[in-house]
Amino acid sequence: MEETLRRIMENLVGRVEGPMHFRVILQPLMAVIFALRDGWKDSRTGKAPWFWALFTNPAHRREMIRDGWKSIGKIFIVAIVLDAIYQFIELKWFYPGEALVVALLLALVPYVLLRGPINRLMGGRAGRP
Repeated sequence: MEETLRRIMENLVGRVEGPMHFRVILQPLMAVIFALRDGWKDSRTGKAPWFWALFTNPAHRREMIRDGWKSIGKIFIVAIVLDAIYQFIELKWFYPGEALVVALLLALVPYVLLRGPINRLMGGRAGRP
């Protein structure tokens, strides 16, 4: 188990350098662009900050997750595919768990962390007409 964790950490750190390292910048940038777009749209329509509302508004949770996935799903899938290509080139093998971790870190985390604050910065308030 310890050897597996060491391999995973080395492989994750190795993605910053080497072939296809541009995606470490490009994928979070795309997630930020989508978070900007969706946070601004939330602000204009008076919706509560997205991530916060996931926990405080259980009646609409499924709809909100679907809306977020519709926005970020393509970037998440592209992140997995690009990591799979990287793994085949660099590691000569495919580790699906590592691909999921990379996709989460590069695509979902920036989106989730920024969509709500962008809504707030744009002046959005829940319940505003």
